[in-house]
Parts: sequence; C-alpha cells; structure tokens
Amino acid sequence: MSNPGVRAGRLYFATGNREKLVEVQAILASYGLTVHMLKARKIEIQSSSLKEIALGAALQIAEANKAPVLVEDTGLFIEALKGFPGPYSSFVYRTMGNEGILRLMEGKRDRAAVFRSAVAFSPRPGEAHVFLGQTKGRVAASEKGKRWGYDPIFEPDGEGGLTYAELRKPRKNQISHRSKAFRRFARWYLGRRL
Repeated sequence: MSNPGVRAGRLYFATGNREKLVEVQAILASYGLTVHMLKARKIEIQSSSLKEIALGAALQIAEANKAPVLVEDTGLFIEALKGFPGPYSSFVYRTMGNEGILRLMEGKRDRAAVFRSAVAFSPRPGEAHVFLGQTKGRVAASEKGKRWGYDPIFEPDGEGGLTYAELRKPRKNQISHRSKAFRRFARWYLGRRL
C-alpha cells in the first residue's frame, strides 16, 4: 500500500535518522537536487554485502510506496577484527556502542579501518542501481568529538588524526564514504536526465 505522504515528482531518502538526512541533503544540494525524508519500514535482508542489503531495501520500499527512493547501508570494516562489524555495524552500534568497539580494540596495534557506503536508488518498482563509496582511516584510541554513530571513533586518512565527529560538517561532507556514494549517484542521476 502506498504511503499517503508521498508526492509525485519528489526524490525520497528512506531513513529515520534526521542527522543522516541533513548530511545527504547538503551533499545533494551542491548538485541542485532536493531529497525528502521517507519514514518507511525497511526489511533488511541478511547478507554480508552492503550492496545486497541496500538493493533489497530500495526495491522493497519503492514497491511499497510507488515513489523514487534512495536507501543507504553503511559499515565500518576494522582490519584487526577481520572486517567486523562490517554489514552488522548498525546492530553492533545499538547493542555495544563505540565503547564496545574500543574495548575490542584494546591492545591492537593495527587500527586500520574502512568506512563503506552502499546507496541504492530505485526510480520505480522493479528497478534499482547501486553506488558505492569508501573512506580509509583508523579506529581512534578513544571517542573524540560529539556526533552520532561511529563518527567519534573513526579517523579518516589525511585529516591529522581528527575523527569524523571533530571535522566541520562541510569537510566531512567532502571526504566521507557517504559523500562519495551520494555524489556518484548525483552525477549518474543528472546525466540520465539530460
């Protein structure tokens, strides 16, 4: 059944996270694109692939709402933990938080990590495209800065040891895994409309 709040001609981002929405709106605004929040129930398929998870959710939400929809799935892949939490990052964050990740990293010399994003766009039911982005960095020794998610413990390469949470928002939106994936989407989307 279609969502009564959905309007024709709008581009939607399915998320319940307002801070994530604000980031995505800022990224896409630089391309002249406007995106609206769509609070939709998302059924996450069980997969070790961010791409498959995002793709499944985008197809399901587009079908249910009969609207063009973007869905993002992200993961923090930590080398010393063999890629954990990876595609389970959201669940791990809800259950053990940054403190739990930092406990798992105690005594680890190799703190290399990659933050990955898979953005799936379904323009209509039955069709979807995926755009990937990643940023290399490391897990900080402690939480630094105040923001949401893993931002206080992820230090992207080339930023002088600052975490995502310590960076100014415009800078984070230039270098983040999310930014890279949504920028790929925006270039594809605008090129397709020409």
